[in-house]
Amino acid sequence: MFRVSCIQLKSNNNILNNLNKTSKLIIKAVKQKADFIITPEVSSHFSLNKKELLKVCTSMENDLYLKGISKLAKKYKKWILIGSLIIKLSNSKLVNRSVLLDTKGKIKTYYDKIHMYDVVLSKKEKYFESKSFSAGKKIKTFKLPWGKLGLSICYDLRFPNLYRKLAKAGSLFLTVPSAFTETTGKKHWHSLLKARAIENFCYIFAPAQGGTHYNGRKTFGHSLIVSPDGQILKELKKSEGLITASINPNFSKNLRLRIPSLKSD
Repeated sequence: MFRVSCIQLKSNNNILNNLNKTSKLIIKAVKQKADFIITPEVSSHFSLNKKELLKVCTSMENDLYLKGISKLAKKYKKWILIGSLIIKLSNSKLVNRSVLLDTKGKIKTYYDKIHMYDVVLSKKEKYFESKSFSAGKKIKTFKLPWGKLGLSICYDLRFPNLYRKLAKAGSLFLTVPSAFTETTGKKHWHSLLKARAIENFCYIFAPAQGGTHYNGRKTFGHSLIVSPDGQILKELKKSEGLITASINPNFSKNLRLRIPSLKSD
């Protein structure tokens, strides 16, 4: 058994402000005896403006938010997944990257978002992530002390084959840090997360951005922790904060033994 906390934010374009908010919530998660703490997508800087991002974003080695969270992981001896940071790879290349830190504050693995959110929801609401970010190419898993973790980010949620690969690679837990839009979140967020959990008999940890941001963009919130049989264990609606739940890895294993659907394809 272990305890997981999912943090919900309403990040803006001030990295130090976002770091301060996240730090306070991590300390709150520590007080709730969390062993593994996860932040949402684009925790450190909320923007799709490539020129702005190229000016303020850096390499992982120089990222202020990453350095700050790493110190907290080391201080409190907690595993922390930064749901995503915008990392600058070159003068013109950015990636949306999930970064896993161990209890010594060291980077153990990272995952670059594979599926870019290029959609036209209405005449007024359009998103073209591929104009700002380069897509990742590799799926990533990592063996935590409690079992294997499969990594994903937000829009990846709509691609079930990705999660099937992660589950068949042995993942018992799937992280889906997100900044789901208000528009699509109301229609699809809960259903998609529950489906990914049930299809793969995995726990889903889905910390989210929630609220109306400085640039007018609205995110859905509703951070969720979902059990392998699709039950919502914890949910936080709109406000910044966190949810914490106890996780039993054997529950996932036992369901897979009783219904061996992962072996059928």
